[in-house]
Amino acid sequence: MTTTTLPSAEETDPYCLHPLDAAALLFDAPWRRFAVLGDSLSAGMGDPSPGYATLGWADRVADTLRRVHPDLAYLNTAQPGATTDQALQHQSEQIRAFAPDLLHVPSGANDIVRRTPDFDDIEETLREMYRLASSTGAQLITFTLGKAYVVPVFPDWDQRVRTVNDITRRLAAEHRAHVVDMWDHPINHRANLLSADGIHFSASGQAVLAAEVVKRLAHQLGKRVSA
Repeated sequence: MTTTTLPSAEETDPYCLHPLDAAALLFDAPWRRFAVLGDSLSAGMGDPSPGYATLGWADRVADTLRRVHPDLAYLNTAQPGATTDQALQHQSEQIRAFAPDLLHVPSGANDIVRRTPDFDDIEETLREMYRLASSTGAQLITFTLGKAYVVPVFPDWDQRVRTVNDITRRLAAEHRAHVVDMWDHPINHRANLLSADGIHFSASGQAVLAAEVVKRLAHQLGKRVSA
């Protein structure tokens, strides 16, 4: 994979948003109860990056919404390593009780890390996740997995990610969830994008993902947002 140089700081990163610019895009956002359900990618785990605040994408989005609504309620139940089924079993009750009006749902990243994934089963479990999420009445948002996320032990990894991303897009369309499509985003080709584990975005990637989420939400609100 051809790589590009990482910007030296968040302030000069063309794919990031200044906090005030992000808040301006969501100045009339209606959401006051933001929740995150899922795994470590949902949680926003990642290593620090020089010149970037060490915050996950979800915490960044919460901070942006809090500038708009200082009384924002924020709940992140995401657990590292959780499959979709485990998230359903162990996080559903908290999410229902919280009653979010904006809810992130996971993308099945840990469902495909097995010797032989059963994609029919994965789709049905993710479908159950969307049923749960939709039952809250919240606006749903999710993201697809990026090309940079690679598990080399599986020679068919690229196809696995493409397949689960297709499932995500299909279910999101059925449930009117907004999709932040990271599969072919330019940051996939950045040097030092990933954390030391080779899986999670570092802080620089988290900052860009947060910006993309804000821009997608702004688009839903009818704002004209530059790419």
